[in-house]
Amino acid sequence: MPKAGIIYNDLKPVACRLAVELQDKLSAAGWDVYMTTGVGGILGYSRPDSPICHTPIDKLAPPGFDEKMTFAIALGGDGTVLAAFRQVAPYGIPLLTINTGHMGFLTEAYVNELPRVLEKLLTREYEIEERTMLAVQVVRKEAIWWEALCLNELVLHREPLTCMCHFEIQIGHHALVDIAADGVILSTPTGSTAYALSAGGAVVTPGVPVLQLVPICPHSLASRALVFADSEPVTIFPAAPNQLILVVDGNAGCYVLPDDSVKVERSQFSARFIRLQPPEFFRILREKLGWGLPHIAKPTSVELP
Repeated sequence: MPKAGIIYNDLKPVACRLAVELQDKLSAAGWDVYMTTGVGGILGYSRPDSPICHTPIDKLAPPGFDEKMTFAIALGGDGTVLAAFRQVAPYGIPLLTINTGHMGFLTEAYVNELPRVLEKLLTREYEIEERTMLAVQVVRKEAIWWEALCLNELVLHREPLTCMCHFEIQIGHHALVDIAADGVILSTPTGSTAYALSAGGAVVTPGVPVLQLVPICPHSLASRALVFADSEPVTIFPAAPNQLILVVDGNAGCYVLPDDSVKVERSQFSARFIRLQPPEFFRILREKLGWGLPHIAKPTSVELP
């Protein structure tokens, strides 16, 4: 019996209802269906009195989710998608993303398309697009203190108040880079349209094998976004006596002490998106962010030069 999974946002009534409906339809079609919420993929925030709050990367898969699963369906917004990929990526499970949230930049289809979507899933009429993920580790006294799988970006900054921080950053075997800023962002191409874009970074198309380092409000005209090959590991050293916080994909974090280091490299796991039509990144940019739209109305009654 083929296996399928459903990961849903249990805070959204529509996602809960659709999860049950999909389970019934897949079961009726002869599938063995496993359901879970996206909560298991949210790693949580550490606290000063409890500095470790995480589950190892390879331990996040819910019961029943393994390499034998044909596909999984995520019902929610972008946050649910990010959490779901941490749950399924270690087993290479392709994920179909259905938007029941707001922006839905990472989602493939909408709720009103579910009949067509389900038909294509069951007849295997889809493509799989692989996206880069990052393995993020906080190292303390030469031991791994915290780790997470990242699809969008990691952010290292000061809390609770934003103020100047200093970082020494090693990219591959290149010389150390010294940056003074409110924080730094390290993003994948997928994350280039999220926090990195708001901080002044470039939009990177998903198929380009690069990472992007973006200083947040840097204290130098020379400190701008840097794009480099994703084959090069990155190590970030706090160069100040202040405690910092590391945030991964906007919903998981760990305190970073002055003597800690943050090590990042391209993960052996990738996010496998199910695409019901050939991926068209520029169309998504246009629909979701308004990129490439004409900034003035073009007259039709006169001949343009």
